[in-house]
Amino acid sequence: MPRRKSRNDGHRSHGRRVLIQDVIPYEVVENLDALRGPGEGVLTLPQHVYWGPVPECDLSEPEGVIKAYQAILREGTKADQERLLNAGLLVRVWAELMLPVRVRVLWESSFPQLVQQP
Repeated sequence: MPRRKSRNDGHRSHGRRVLIQDVIPYEVVENLDALRGPGEGVLTLPQHVYWGPVPECDLSEPEGVIKAYQAILREGTKADQERLLNAGLLVRVWAELMLPVRVRVLWESSFPQLVQQP
């Protein structure tokens, strides 16, 4: 009876697998003071930052802030981050954001004030 070939036949893994989340080139601004985005109102995310069906985010609603900030931190360039993020708002919502581990580590290592102590 023929043996079914495994997906790994002939391809031995020698070490840790590289995952896309480990190599995405996330950007981080140089200084939190450079974040001069709006702290209120409706923010419309550019398509290269958020390609979902509704790019508008109401910053008066927690869900709007979280949606916008998660997308901007994951997908935005430094210029996008400076233009769209608000430093005070970022510090307030940081703990609530669901971010890739590398994004969180990069930002927290650059800006320890984001890490809120209980």
